[in-house]
Amino acid sequence: MSATRIRRFGAVLAAAAGGTSILLFTRPSIAGNDRGPSPDLVRSQIKNSKAVVPSRVVQESALIAANNSNPLDILVIGGGATGCGVALDAATRGLRVGLVEREDFSSGTSSRSTKLIHGGVRYLEKAVFNLDYGQLKLVFHALEERKQVIKNAPHLSNALPCMTPCFDWFEVVYYWVGLKMYDLVAGRHLLHLSRYYSAQESAELFPTLAMKAKDRSLKGAVVYYDGQMNDSRLNVGLALTAALAGAAVLNHAEVISLIKDEASNRIIGARIRNNLSGKEFDTYAKVVVNAAGPFCDSVRKLADQNVQPMICPSSGVHIVLPDYYSPEGMGLIVPKTKDGRVVFMLPWLGRTVAGTTDSDTVITLLPEPHEDEIQFILDAISDYLNVKVRRTDVLSAWSGIRPLAMDPSAKNTESISRDHVVCEDFPGLVTITGGKWTTYRSMAEDAVNAAIKSGKLNPSNGCLTQNLRLVGGDGWDPSSFTVLAQQYVRMKRTYGGKFVPGVMDTAVAKHLSHAYGIMAEQVAIIAQVE
Repeated sequence: MSATRIRRFGAVLAAAAGGTSILLFTRPSIAGNDRGPSPDLVRSQIKNSKAVVPSRVVQESALIAANNSNPLDILVIGGGATGCGVALDAATRGLRVGLVEREDFSSGTSSRSTKLIHGGVRYLEKAVFNLDYGQLKLVFHALEERKQVIKNAPHLSNALPCMTPCFDWFEVVYYWVGLKMYDLVAGRHLLHLSRYYSAQESAELFPTLAMKAKDRSLKGAVVYYDGQMNDSRLNVGLALTAALAGAAVLNHAEVISLIKDEASNRIIGARIRNNLSGKEFDTYAKVVVNAAGPFCDSVRKLADQNVQPMICPSSGVHIVLPDYYSPEGMGLIVPKTKDGRVVFMLPWLGRTVAGTTDSDTVITLLPEPHEDEIQFILDAISDYLNVKVRRTDVLSAWSGIRPLAMDPSAKNTESISRDHVVCEDFPGLVTITGGKWTTYRSMAEDAVNAAIKSGKLNPSNGCLTQNLRLVGGDGWDPSSFTVLAQQYVRMKRTYGGKFVPGVMDTAVAKHLSHAYGIMAEQVAIIAQVE
């Protein structure tokens, strides 16, 4: 990739402000011995719509400056949702933080999700039928975090109604009761109440819904609400916000070895290679946080080649279908497939996303969906739709690797969990893995707490991320796009090759507003330049 996302975004904001931008840092605050900026200053920096992220050169220089006599407090390995969440949490506590990512921010699992922020309907079902309090706690916690994600990134996330079709009256009662329990468990974190719709009402809400499935007539549907997000933009937003809070974040920077203190046998830093330039350098830190997702074990092996693996990789495949498969603003859940899994069909950026699978896989950098997985999803949704589901309708497909976690100290595989695991099996190397997108914030909080304990760090304040808007989110509301549509033009190329001002149509204005939040005006300014 010739340019990086953060570099491009910083350039966009610098150009857009036309010399009136405020460069909040001439260098990230981690390079000195002083604490980071105060919480109030951090919030004001993040709110500033003309803020500019320090350049890649400045970020790299700050990491190089973290030497043995002046180390970072925390060095994070991994630029996915969890890693960027850790960097943001630690930086807003006044700690000196660096983060490196081998590829690009959100280039891995974090951009290959179902795009849902959810509590886990099926986990609630397991909790009830198996009398499993642990599963119930997962749902309680995820529902609380679901509301926080939507609150902290309102331009990148929203509530989404999901329809559960019922083809006999038992299913109507079963799903109505189950989803009312979901509402009850959400409590004050409820998005909207679930409700039952008749068969006719359901067909009006979801025109492609089949009125018959396997010789059974539709009896109605229960609609409940979960959250939906733009996962990759949210991940990049976390990285940007962490940088504005004082962290030095660098993508295309790979950890090739860990640095150990020979006397104490403690991990005290990492050897890093800039994969764009080939340059190598050492960065020292009091604690290294391993947030490498499916590649956590690879990082752990840098400390000990004989370490017991803690990742059980699972493949999640999704496909993209034309927009006519689902109406705008309404998702569909296939509650039980032939092998007991759940499949979602959701509107997404003018298309329809369907998935997911859950199968064993091997860990690779660029996992590819298999044909049988694609066909499984098509077969699962075909019984519930009145349109012919064709393989040729699949516009694209992707596969993400879920890093299901097993406690390395456990004696058997029964400890494999959908929850996250934080451990320090090597002094100075804290590993955070498992969990899911919805709970990234609390995962990061737990990892930073563990790092503070490990390194005996002295943060200037406690965790702030529960109520911290991400960059672009503060001051944004759903009608913000109207300012773009009314006040800006979109330069368009004519057949003669000239650029002429054209209308900033509603679709473009909405896209910019949701992608960049209050920063969208700065992006739109670029379109005014001939």
